[in-house]
Amino acid sequence: MIAYLLRRLLYAVPILIGVNLLTFILFFVVNAPDDMARMQLGEKRVTQEAVQLWKQAHGYDKPLLFNPAAAGAAQFTDTIFFEKSVRLFAFQFGASDDGRNIGADIAQRMWPSLAIALPVLIVGLVVNISVALLLVLLRATYVDIGSVVILVALLSISGLFYIIGGQFVLSKLLHLAPISGYDTGVNAWKFLVLPVLIGVISGIGAGTRWYRTLFLEEISKDYVRTARAKGLSETRVLVRHVLGNALIPILTGVVVVLPLLFMGSLLTESFFGIPGLGSYTIDAISNQDFAIVRAMVFLGAVLYILGLILTDFSYALVDPRIRLQ
Repeated sequence: MIAYLLRRLLYAVPILIGVNLLTFILFFVVNAPDDMARMQLGEKRVTQEAVQLWKQAHGYDKPLLFNPAAAGAAQFTDTIFFEKSVRLFAFQFGASDDGRNIGADIAQRMWPSLAIALPVLIVGLVVNISVALLLVLLRATYVDIGSVVILVALLSISGLFYIIGGQFVLSKLLHLAPISGYDTGVNAWKFLVLPVLIGVISGIGAGTRWYRTLFLEEISKDYVRTARAKGLSETRVLVRHVLGNALIPILTGVVVVLPLLFMGSLLTESFFGIPGLGSYTIDAISNQDFAIVRAMVFLGAVLYILGLILTDFSYALVDPRIRLQ
């Protein structure tokens, strides 16, 4: 187990280097350091001296990937890529281009993101699995067939439609929840009800249809026929046997999604004015703040890799026959 964990962590290093390099290249293809300086200075006519001073202050006055003027290893280490990347592996994200501490921003903004993402995940999981089990119980009936048509329709609708429609109906017409905004402490709940509700509803189509497919595959197996032969009711067979044996694919979806909870939802947070990591990333892209974009992409890659490792461990916990080697 320990050897497996160490091996997976070592595999993650070149992946993170590649992700960081790709992000670096893509960003600087669009924006050269001089362009970044002019945008941050916010002036139509900026002198070259002002641009150079900004680049020196923010560490963009060196070559991007290779420094031919240096000697030996300094040709690769005395570059923007090396100096901006090494600290990431120590989770030292540095400062944004406008001087804010990125680590402090992430620590502050992750909580609003989690306040939305965790209820959406938990409530959505319970609702989707419950509805899927009900449809399997009523399989091949008009209720099941009609529900599948509705699920496909819900799955085909853009998430943006749910957000705008929910804001219009529940906020504009019924005045049941604020249309946007956020507050700290106990008062935050009234701003979270609508985003969480929309998040759960928008995920019913895909989630329920996926779990229904899993359960339908399980009920055709031998252990289900054996359970029925013992006289167990169909409800008990579904809950105790089918659901239990479908935990591995369910855990795969849940554990992989867990790291993404910290990253927030780009659309939801932007439309509802939630100061989470999703809106933080959108603002950084709009302002072309490379420091923030690089930090968020790197953090997302780290969390995703950890999610995959947790998925493998969850397999071993659910099914002892699985060995991690």
